[in-house]
Amino acid sequence: ECTINGIGERAGNTSLEEVVMILRQHPDLNLDTNINSKLLYSTSQMVSDKMGMVVQPNKAIVGSNAFAHSSGIHQDGVIKKRETYEIMDPEDVGVNESSIVLTARSGRAALAYRAKKVGYELTKVQLDSVYTEFLKFADQKKEILDDDIHQIIEASPINIQSVA
Repeated sequence: ECTINGIGERAGNTSLEEVVMILRQHPDLNLDTNINSKLLYSTSQMVSDKMGMVVQPNKAIVGSNAFAHSSGIHQDGVIKKRETYEIMDPEDVGVNESSIVLTARSGRAALAYRAKKVGYELTKVQLDSVYTEFLKFADQKKEILDDDIHQIIEASPINIQSVA
């Protein structure tokens, strides 16, 4: 017996998504649940909606922070090789992709990555200039969103054109 989002927890029942994914990460055990793991996230969201209970952001596997990275070194590692900081592929649990959350702790690699996603291919010189503006902006705001990236790039003293 298992729980979803902690619903149904009695006398130590464990989390369905954690059991499924632990077994999936250890195929040498030859234990398969035949559960479609790609439905874990959407099932968690459905239970959350129906129960009116928010899933804790740091909940393993289905929490909003499970595949989110805001620390510069983690972001760089995930951008270069996702497996460095994630032992499972987010798509295996129904999450589209890892997210790179831009904060004042983010580095140049994360900024360049997110800028590229919104249509800017920055050279090293451009990135250095934009990063200075980014840090000023990030000191004022908790999280930098895609719209903010456009504002930061427009505020940069170097002329940068969108490639999108």
